[in-house]
Amino acid sequence: MTTPAPYDLRERAIPGSDDGHLMRLPLEILSECWFLAGPTACGNTDLSLRLAERLNAEIVALDSMTLYRGMDIGTAKPSRAIQAAVPHHLLDIIDPHEEFSVAEYLAAAEAACRNILDRGGVPLFVGGTGLYLRAVLRGVFDGPPADWTLRQQWKREAEEQGSGALHARLQGIDPATAARLAPADTRRVIRALEVAAVTGRPLSEHQREQPLPEADRPPVFWLSPDRAWLHQRINRRVEQMVAEGLVNEVRTLLSRPQGMGRTARQGLGYKEVIAHLEGGLDLPSTVNEIQTRTRQFAKRQHTWFRNLTECRPIDIGTSPDVARIADEIVARGRRQQP
Repeated sequence: MTTPAPYDLRERAIPGSDDGHLMRLPLEILSECWFLAGPTACGNTDLSLRLAERLNAEIVALDSMTLYRGMDIGTAKPSRAIQAAVPHHLLDIIDPHEEFSVAEYLAAAEAACRNILDRGGVPLFVGGTGLYLRAVLRGVFDGPPADWTLRQQWKREAEEQGSGALHARLQGIDPATAARLAPADTRRVIRALEVAAVTGRPLSEHQREQPLPEADRPPVFWLSPDRAWLHQRINRRVEQMVAEGLVNEVRTLLSRPQGMGRTARQGLGYKEVIAHLEGGLDLPSTVNEIQTRTRQFAKRQHTWFRNLTECRPIDIGTSPDVARIADEIVARGRRQQP
């Protein structure tokens, strides 16, 4: 198989106006894509390989954590053997100390799709990051450049009056955004205030991305498993990750000269192991904590997929027949396409 070309992300500036703009994949690219989403541990890796074979597709990772080099066990990253069997894109493209915005992901996804289409393949997005899925399907608001004077002013206000004061200010300007941000999330509260101040419109208004007309939508499916079955798989997967060396993986990442950045440290499983290594819970309790939070995360993923009107559920029950499900997805997707 052809090895995907590397993406040069050393300069990731996204062009835009002073007020920002809506970034989205060109319709001629999006219309050629297929999507397979699903909650963590649902088995979409095996199904994606079968689909890739049926569609002559290459896989584009729809995951915010498999972007990071060295974060392999805790992200259940596809093995080297799987990546050799079917080309995968947007894996291992940044280091754990780096940050990566949704706009940057969208730009990298467009480059990956063009790469695949130029070789006569089909881009197949696979993963469970709902924010990325929505961005690819509907676009993402690429906000104005940072206004460091305003940011420093609000940062001082938060330090002097507490983060609740900033959140109250946002509540008066943009109640919809304030409702989804915790008062302690100072960084995002400041960004929302900044966007409103610079553009004259609240962030929530900018972010009202609408789905494409039904006739223009690509095939988008999400796997809906039995909840109890999924919980058992999650519990087993977490135990397997720890047995395979998750703790050592995290210890190695933390020991690097630049360590792990804010986003990488918040990754599911990584956050809990870091707390364990820094004197938190014992390992058995840490495993239980990861299992609980992963089950909660899977529930939130379900909510993301159900709320995206473009997504069509595939009930996989408790014993998914990969070949049958692949046939169903291909048949339904091809009936949808013009």
